[in-house]
Amino acid sequence: MADKGKTVWRILLVLYIIGICILCFGSFSNGPDLGGTLWGIPKDKIGHFCMFLPFPVLVFGVFDRITVKPWHSVVFIVCTFVAGCIVAAATEVIQSLTPTRQCDINDFRADALALALSCICVLIYDISKMSKKGGER
Repeated sequence: MADKGKTVWRILLVLYIIGICILCFGSFSNGPDLGGTLWGIPKDKIGHFCMFLPFPVLVFGVFDRITVKPWHSVVFIVCTFVAGCIVAAATEVIQSLTPTRQCDINDFRADALALALSCICVLIYDISKMSKKGGER
């Protein structure tokens, strides 16, 4: 049963990465207008935030079993954050090479903020899960 769960997490992660590539490198002339602001925040930055928010959760779903001690969880989360930042930076660099997109450091900042927030939530969840398991012994 656990293997089926891991397979689902893996499929979701692959679909997520494909979705990120489509959103970051596709040309959407008829898509939603991401110009302007929402509560003073540029809509395209909100889009970038929302795109990278699920990354740590999906990675945790795939690799959950490797965190058996709190320090394992911290190392895992730091590695997840760095991997997410590498993906975010790579998308911006590749966008700068396309004729229809441009590189924007503020997009990367929105991505990194989403990754940090999500990583903190995953870390809290994982450590609290360990505490509950430790209390049941």
